[in-house]
Amino acid sequence: MQTNNFLPTILLAQIFLLLSFLIPSMAADSSSSEAQVHIVYVEKPESQDPETFHVQTLTSVLGSEDAAKTALVYSYKHAASGFSAKLTPDQVSALSKQPGVLQVVPSRTLRLHADGVGKNNV
Repeated sequence: MQTNNFLPTILLAQIFLLLSFLIPSMAADSSSSEAQVHIVYVEKPESQDPETFHVQTLTSVLGSEDAAKTALVYSYKHAASGFSAKLTPDQVSALSKQPGVLQVVPSRTLRLHADGVGKNNV
């Protein structure tokens, strides 16, 4: 009778493949409680400076004006009404329930693939 010498190798490869999918997802779960930059869309304040309104909105969730100013990354005043801030998942949930907050979305950086742009294809 001939034994299959490839069985341990195949089993090891399957385990490695399974771990290659599980480890990155476990790492993502462990960092999910850390603050990440989110974009917060709000109703345009009528009689108030937008940045002051943004800080007040954050203060209601973060507990202090200093914490709100530290978390605030940028205030959008012209093309959109809102701000970006570093927030934990719990803070995102609480902020989403605040009056005047329309939407809270994670900030993403998109990169354009520019190979071949501006080159003559002669």
